[in-house]
Amino acid sequence: MVNFLALLGWNPGTEQEIFSLDELVNDFSFDRCSKSGAKFDFEKAKWFNHKYIQETPNDTLAEMFKPVLAEKNISCEQEYAAKVIGLVKERVNFVKELWEQASFFFIAPTSYDEKAVKKRWKKETPAQLAELIKVLQEINDFSSENQEKTVMQWIEVNNYPLGNVMNAFRLAVVGESKGPHMFDISALIGKQETIGRLRKAIQEIPVAESD
Repeated sequence: MVNFLALLGWNPGTEQEIFSLDELVNDFSFDRCSKSGAKFDFEKAKWFNHKYIQETPNDTLAEMFKPVLAEKNISCEQEYAAKVIGLVKERVNFVKELWEQASFFFIAPTSYDEKAVKKRWKKETPAQLAELIKVLQEINDFSSENQEKTVMQWIEVNNYPLGNVMNAFRLAVVGESKGPHMFDISALIGKQETIGRLRKAIQEIPVAESD
């Protein structure tokens, strides 16, 4: 905020917009202050806050995110929250927006986006995801990289449409067609949670009528 306010009526004479407090102290000069009234640009303020969030350590943001989690009755290790934030913070402008982008890391979906179901859940989807469960069960190293390698090989060997499988996978785990890299999500929530969500989706999501 100090960075944003400093630039309301002062121009450093360069293209630089992000300053540390020490840089502002060293570079500020009344000679470069505008005599006309400053205009508050809310979108620019959001941009500055977005930059601030990107540069703030994940552990610090996790501490700031604690009250939001408390409101949702979520209890988790700060290390886990920090890892989640690291995956989604590029999508937010304010700390309070983290929940909208990351809720599925803390709570399994209780419903599924209707538009995504209609578009992504095919007749063959339940059978394919049942196979995917078996593939995931056999993976010992559940890292994002190893999951991706194993699952991509399985998809290729079976000649399944990549988009159909991966979009349904995301829908089952997230509840919507959103979120960071799919295998980063499954790696962080863990094997058992991922498989549990897949099983639940297979049981609860009906095949779209358009199929």
